[in-house]
Amino acid sequence: MRVIVLGCGRVGSTLAASLTREGHHVSIVDRDQGAFNRAAQRLGPNFAQETVRGIGIDEDALRQAGIQEADAFVSVTSGDNTNIVAAQIAQQRFHVPKVLARVYDPIRAEAYQEAGIDTICTTTINSALFHDLLLDRPLRSIHDYLEAASASPAQEPEP
Repeated sequence: MRVIVLGCGRVGSTLAASLTREGHHVSIVDRDQGAFNRAAQRLGPNFAQETVRGIGIDEDALRQAGIQEADAFVSVTSGDNTNIVAAQIAQQRFHVPKVLARVYDPIRAEAYQEAGIDTICTTTINSALFHDLLLDRPLRSIHDYLEAASASPAQEPEP
């Protein structure tokens, strides 16, 4: 599978390294050249995949990363707006089959989920996980946490 990862921070570089070990072709895009240097340990010494210095909403940078042939696009920068806009570009302009965006704001995550962009709201997932741990409740499956993240706070089911 050909995957483009936008954001070479902790999540992006760890995901890229994991996918590469499984034999997938990965391109990482980040606006900060230093991000690639800082991520070198997570990427590992054998990471020979493509790195592109550029802004994730710049179509030229995305083309350089190979978005025209991409099977998946994952946007995990530290900015919700960048992640959402980049995901929309990948989905609507380049018709990438699988598009995921990390969104910190639960309200935005829900709105864009309803608009057809798969979002992962780490804020809501982490909150639910800490809630269960704090109250010594058994941990739920990842699917339960994802479902809780997509439910509004008033609708979240009791474990």
